[in-house]
Amino acid sequence: MRVLAIVQEADAGAGVFAEAAAARGDQLDEWLIADGGDPPADPHGYDAAIVFGGSMNVDDEGDHPWLADQKFLLRALLVNEIPLLGVCLGAQLLAEAAGEEPRRARRPEIGWHPVERTVEGAADPLIRALPPAFTAFQWHSYEMGIDDGEVLARSDVCAQAARFGPRAWAIQFHAEVSERDALKWIADYESDPDAVAIGLDPDALAAETRERIGGWNEVGRAVCTRFLELAATAS
Repeated sequence: MRVLAIVQEADAGAGVFAEAAAARGDQLDEWLIADGGDPPADPHGYDAAIVFGGSMNVDDEGDHPWLADQKFLLRALLVNEIPLLGVCLGAQLLAEAAGEEPRRARRPEIGWHPVERTVEGAADPLIRALPPAFTAFQWHSYEMGIDDGEVLARSDVCAQAARFGPRAWAIQFHAEVSERDALKWIADYESDPDAVAIGLDPDALAAETRERIGGWNEVGRAVCTRFLELAATAS
């Protein structure tokens, strides 16, 4: 199966999702969309697409005009029912493409935060791969903007997982993040004004991340594997 990975920044790529795809024997093509180059192949020709995160926000089209093009593409992929999975910023882009209104969250969630599946999530073919309650690595100041609808997981701040139609899912947390990328983000936390404003302690977060990341990566690989299994049955 051929999968398109839409990557916003080089240090926010497929992470352990690439490992899950490789273990299944799937071809994962990464497209660093911010570089302005063409995708590796026609996005509509892939069996599935995964949209990853980045340090920009969903409404930063003035500084990052390719965000508008990406939203247009995601709308088309939704209409054509290409299996989709959005992660963090990718979740917000997918939500907007589906007609929701992403917005700044009540407060940033940066670091490890508790998440719970909803009743709907426990019945969902993808999100039921997650534990009923878990602690997730997060780095976001915006949310998908979903108050109702198919919210599949929540934190005390916002919706953490949602479904948009039969073949499209979004997760606000970073199930894909590798230890290397997570530690890089933490070391560079001062580039994020919200991380500075909440008084992030980089040493404490790095230590917690080293302790938790192994188990978290097992969860991430399981979620990606399940998504790819679902995509394979749709193709």
